[in-house]
Amino acid sequence: MDEYRTTNLANWDERVAGHMAPDGYGVDRLVDDPEHITSVVRHDAAKLGSVEGLTVLHSQCHIGTDTLSWAKLGATVTGLDFSPKAIAAARSLAERMGIDAAFVETELYDAPSHIEGTFDLVYTSVGAICWLPDITKWAEIMAGFVKPGGRFWIRDSHPALMALDDGRDDTQLIVRYPYFHQPKPINFSDTESYLGTATLVNPDSYSWAHSIADVMNALIDAGLVLERFDEYQHLDWQFFTFMEEIEDGVWALPENVRDNVPTQFSILASKP
Repeated sequence: MDEYRTTNLANWDERVAGHMAPDGYGVDRLVDDPEHITSVVRHDAAKLGSVEGLTVLHSQCHIGTDTLSWAKLGATVTGLDFSPKAIAAARSLAERMGIDAAFVETELYDAPSHIEGTFDLVYTSVGAICWLPDITKWAEIMAGFVKPGGRFWIRDSHPALMALDDGRDDTQLIVRYPYFHQPKPINFSDTESYLGTATLVNPDSYSWAHSIADVMNALIDAGLVLERFDEYQHLDWQFFTFMEEIEDGVWALPENVRDNVPTQFSILASKP
């Protein structure tokens, strides 16, 4: 693991405690209410339909709240993440919820050496691919885990949004970062995570831009067939301070600038 990934691992390990806290990911409600699922999965389930009886692999699953939400909807789930603290938290949540789920600690690019078999649905959710330096290799690995006739899904923050200056509070949408991929990552330093109020001692992180074309073409080149592409005007966290919470856990730009930039995209693909 290079210095960038080592720095990111320290940063993500430290985020776990805050995300598990009462002001974090809402894990207590997920545990206490058998019917409750995350807002992320609630959105995606409406697009993907029933997963009852399906096998689901969730890449970069973090503390497993979305993974376990798919299990509540009837799937047999496996989650993978490179953070040992996140995987430990996910396993603890699964035990508290009485769900038989598999959580595997692995660097994404090493996942084929740690996870066997193929899956009905391979799922990548919000805030994932910006942490990966090689989108081509990512797509090859994701496609390799999809069984023939199975599906792949990604919904993530839109690269057009991620190119904007998120430090502004005046509703001006100003480009600050690259839209297209650069080998050298972008360094961020923030003592707070995107959710919760815990202070981070390891504030540095590194991320990479991946254009929509790069993501689509990587999946096509990996042997998947694109079924649908969508762009959205909502987000699952408050990217700008001036974003408005339009429903529980769902944010959008103010109406006067809402049509100016997409905030998320999704791709549904299948394997012949």
